[in-house]
Amino acid sequence: MAYFFILLGAVLRVIPHPANFAPIAGLALFGGAHLNRKYALLVPLAAMVLSDVFIGFDGLVSRVTVYGSFLVAGLIGLWLKGRVNFYTVVGASLASSVIFFLVTNLPFVHPASLYPYTLEGTLLSYANALPFFRNTLLGDLFYTAVFFGAYELVKRHTELRARRSMLSSVRITVTH
Repeated sequence: MAYFFILLGAVLRVIPHPANFAPIAGLALFGGAHLNRKYALLVPLAAMVLSDVFIGFDGLVSRVTVYGSFLVAGLIGLWLKGRVNFYTVVGASLASSVIFFLVTNLPFVHPASLYPYTLEGTLLSYANALPFFRNTLLGDLFYTAVFFGAYELVKRHTELRARRSMLSSVRITVTH
């Protein structure tokens, strides 16, 4: 199942989409909450590496901060394990978005010629990133809802089928 999520995350990131409206944070939260602990942090990072092969790798500092932000989202997902409900999942998604915004827009992530490494440069970097933050929030909430919602639908469908199967076997046993 981990390979499926890696491929899904990579494909959703590669296909055309609005800037920063991407599945990786939602995948990291879902992976932390529902996948085996061994794969929880690996899946979103593997999806990033795979999609970056096609999109392209930018600077090392940028990749470390972006990948690190998704690693933190995976850790938040691990915290969600056993605590999944509407409020914790939405809160985790919002926290992941804010962390991503704050970390990836620090001036040292960008060349000093773009943003000086000063308070003014930091504020300018964050101000210029605000239009992208909207899409980060919307994308993270959307994909988090899709991953967690699809999981709950499949789980309920499977439970319903199991109950129907059990009831039909009980009827057969009673009538014979």
